[in-house]
Amino acid sequence: MTAFSSSFMGSDQADGLRRLFAAPRQQIVPVAANRQVDCAGVLMERLSLAFSQLGAHVFVIDAADSSPQPHELVDIDLSSCIERLGSGVHYLAARGLPRRHVNTRGSSEAWLQVVADCVPQADVVIVHAEARDLCRLLGRREVAPVLMSELSSESLTEAYAAMKLLSQRSGLMAFDLLVGMASRPRRAERVADRLASCADNFLSAVLRSWAAVDRDLPITAPVNTELERVAANQLTGLEGHSALSLPRPGAGRGVALALD
Repeated sequence: MTAFSSSFMGSDQADGLRRLFAAPRQQIVPVAANRQVDCAGVLMERLSLAFSQLGAHVFVIDAADSSPQPHELVDIDLSSCIERLGSGVHYLAARGLPRRHVNTRGSSEAWLQVVADCVPQADVVIVHAEARDLCRLLGRREVAPVLMSELSSESLTEAYAAMKLLSQRSGLMAFDLLVGMASRPRRAERVADRLASCADNFLSAVLRSWAAVDRDLPITAPVNTELERVAANQLTGLEGHSALSLPRPGAGRGVALALD
């Protein structure tokens, strides 16, 4: 807007444009649940802290199958069921809710917008859900989902399966990764390298950034540089990127992801 001057347009039009570009915009950050990851809560806490340390107000919508059951009043008084967790973080237990609020085409996008609007001050809305539910929630949004894994081959295979589903159903081809571990950074790097290789070779997808998260660190510990980079990449968004084509049906079927 600085390139335009009110001398070249009516004051009402200039004021309207200024309000439009100054309007707050929430960044949706989808996090694909992984049933093989035991430390999902820790990974979610550390990711939220990374956004907070960058100055963002965070709203977590926890809709994974392993998440807490929603409050019994969630369909009657949604706002009252949203908890405030300290300064700058809100939380909603939303297990199963995306599937309860679908339209005739199976989409939950409208429900997600209604929930996000309940915390208008949130800069970042983290949506933790199964990959199949993220497809219902996201539609064709330009986002880069965050995948989760641990050091086991089973959790890595589950992360790849989430990537494959999101790429084929929603056309999403750029991802970030959190690897939960306990003082095993080299193994975590092997997990990230393996997933990046399979993403590129079998899906033509890209692992943009990744971070190892030590599950034994206290929640008050500052986030590491890699996790801060993941958060910063999410805040950057995907504006300016062209639409990405879907991979061919069945791409990547039967991929072996063993680490050894």
